[in-house]
Amino acid sequence: MTTIGIIGAGEVGSRLARAAVAHGHQVVIANSRGPETLTHLVDELGPSARAATAADAAEAGDFVIIAVPLQPANDMPVEQLAGKIVLDTNNYMPWRDGHFPVIDSGEKTVHELRQEQLPTSKVAKAFTHIQAPRLFLSARPAGTPGRHALSVSSDHPEAVELVTRLYDEFGFDTVDNSPLSESWRSGPGQPAWISHAHQTRDQLAAHLAEARRIPYPTRG
Repeated sequence: MTTIGIIGAGEVGSRLARAAVAHGHQVVIANSRGPETLTHLVDELGPSARAATAADAAEAGDFVIIAVPLQPANDMPVEQLAGKIVLDTNNYMPWRDGHFPVIDSGEKTVHELRQEQLPTSKVAKAFTHIQAPRLFLSARPAGTPGRHALSVSSDHPEAVELVTRLYDEFGFDTVDNSPLSESWRSGPGQPAWISHAHQTRDQLAAHLAEARRIPYPTRG
């Protein structure tokens, strides 16, 4: 049984926690306000879930999902995440998080910055171009015609392989949009983002290829 650490208990983190438990995984989930504030969510998730600090969730996870925005000063538990695959669900939204000039200029992506903040982890961008309320509405079993696809970007093949397995388990096909330097292609305002409600593997691959650099900020 896999234990998934989740840092961030907002809409994305909580929905991923529900899906993980539904598929037989253990979940250790954290937020910024402390484990005691997650009692309601953990009660809902049942005995397969427990609340923890971010460091404890990172330590406990066989792999870890980060479902919070990137901060200029790293606030993630680097030591506890060392050597682990880290799924980053963040999107660059300067109207929410402020501007990062290195991202605005196109020099780096927000996920490359996350990888720099976690130099001994294996970061993958995942679950980012589908809005949280719709996250599992289009999930379907493997082999379903027209199955919805999601993209993954990483500098580490083993991280891509893990995300591909997880997508398939959760009900999605996969398009590999690696490396992290290409992860902007599924960001806000891009064709893959605009078509988030449903796109097949072929459609998603075409939308990623159609992506063009756009000025920030954009709300999609």
